[in-house]
Amino acid sequence: MKASIIAFSTKGCDTAKKVAAAFPEGTAEMHAKTSMDTLGVPRVECSMRRWTEQAFAENDVLVFVGAIGIAVREIAPFVKRKDLDPAVIGIDELGHYCVPLLSGHIGGANGYALEISRKIGAVPVVTTATDINGKISIDAWAVSNGLAVQNLGAIKDVSSAVLSGSPVGLVSDIPVGGAVPPELSGGKDAPVGVYIGYDTSAKPFPATLRLVPRTCAVGIGCRRGTPEEAIAAAVAEAFAKIRLPQESACGFATIDLKKDEEGLISLAARRGLPLVCYTAEELKEVPGEFSSSGFVRSVTGVDCVCERSAVRLAEGGKLLLRKQAGNGVTVAIAEKEISPSFGKRRQGPRNQSNQAFRALSY
Repeated sequence: MKASIIAFSTKGCDTAKKVAAAFPEGTAEMHAKTSMDTLGVPRVECSMRRWTEQAFAENDVLVFVGAIGIAVREIAPFVKRKDLDPAVIGIDELGHYCVPLLSGHIGGANGYALEISRKIGAVPVVTTATDINGKISIDAWAVSNGLAVQNLGAIKDVSSAVLSGSPVGLVSDIPVGGAVPPELSGGKDAPVGVYIGYDTSAKPFPATLRLVPRTCAVGIGCRRGTPEEAIAAAVAEAFAKIRLPQESACGFATIDLKKDEEGLISLAARRGLPLVCYTAEELKEVPGEFSSSGFVRSVTGVDCVCERSAVRLAEGGKLLLRKQAGNGVTVAIAEKEISPSFGKRRQGPRNQSNQAFRALSY
């Protein structure tokens, strides 16, 4: 996770420091777009539009400390899709209010806002309908449980039914723990429902939201300068061989020698997936029997990049597909275990005298 925080005044920079401390150590960077800061926050020398464009592409979370209007105007040209956009949060310079502005569910902005507010003493202003009504946010639940939303448009169907009290069904091809929430107890005859599994054409309900388990860690090796199209084609071929949809990918992994490989970076960004780079020593530590290449060892310091990086990203999971090579690209896929579960309802801050929202999520 990577966060970037920007402030526009000395008071804002003071609040930005508190916000940065709310994130795990080493994950948040602070910036100041002001000549008045006296707290030593690194100053942004380029235009705000240029800074926002780069920060929007490179971060999981953006926090604007200042007027909400600034954040809205700056991010507007770069908003794409809810499954690709980072979480964006606005906080006033005194840290009184914390407002998730974009990607509240899939990007996690609502959750980040609640946690930041708890740590800096702000009031979270959560406005998404399911949250303020105490209903399940199915897209937020999916992301937090390792499931990819395959057809984004169907989120509206499910959320609308949940909010209106209409029956919503649930069908899953994999085990799901916990008690099914009442909102999803509509049965198999419900007009709207949720399907969890690998069949991306499944339609057990007239209006079906499909959630694909992200269980495939993709390890990749490639020649220097290999274009994104060639890497994407190799990945597609690999998934075809194991007969699983590409939506089941949880991320891409490779060796740190490839951390600046444009084709890999672009592919990961386009798919909205992390690209994790390991050192040769980290890959050597992965237990198991792997394909071995003397040439690869002479170049990278480890005998096999794709298989070892796939297993490492899968946290020791078994290989579903051993090294497949072609057109300068090697691909391997390992299985990562996930355990989706309906947990207990988590309650946010109660209403306060300033009419802050009470937010709930699963």
